[in-house]
Amino acid sequence: MEFTRLVAIVGDEPVFETGLLLAGDVDPAHIRRQLSRWVRAGRVYQLRRGLYALAPPFRKIRPHPFLVANRMAPPSYVSLQSALAFYGLIPEVVPVTTSATTSRPGRWETPLGAFAFRHLQSDLFTGYRLIDLGKGQQAFVATPEKALLDLIYLEPEGDTPAYLQELRLQNLERLDPEALLRYAERSGRPKLQRAARRVVALRQAEKEEYETL
Repeated sequence: MEFTRLVAIVGDEPVFETGLLLAGDVDPAHIRRQLSRWVRAGRVYQLRRGLYALAPPFRKIRPHPFLVANRMAPPSYVSLQSALAFYGLIPEVVPVTTSATTSRPGRWETPLGAFAFRHLQSDLFTGYRLIDLGKGQQAFVATPEKALLDLIYLEPEGDTPAYLQELRLQNLERLDPEALLRYAERSGRPKLQRAARRVVALRQAEKEEYETL
């Protein structure tokens, strides 16, 4: 396969898997050798085994980190600080895209950024939706309420007033208090139920302060 043929096949894809190139009468070993050569030449990025992206200037669009995260370790959804920053609920710029997964936890450093995966039990693997990221890209991302609860659940003492203050939560009007309490109640985890009540109280205090201005 010539490189121009590869670009013709995957040029519209933000990322692609080896399997996309193995349709028809091809030699899988030859395809993999060519991919290895293109990676060494800097024409293709290898993100993990079997997952690749075209390098500039050959790619047409830059892959969004959330889409890459979904493809790095399925099943997973973007959550925790990454989703909270996306929704404007925390002020920090988050350098690592963090996701929740039912698979093993892990971390990858790639040419497209760093990606971390935190393990959740299967009964907590809920509360996410498909988000349009623009330029034809989509990814599964936790709702604002579930992203916050995922973070609280996975952090030691995440339900304490001190930790919640440390988060420097902002724009709390973007949280749906009923959804937050509902997720916490359905989880069956007292830690999340305590935290949800505290966040709802913080939201109400922020609202009252704003109304007095």
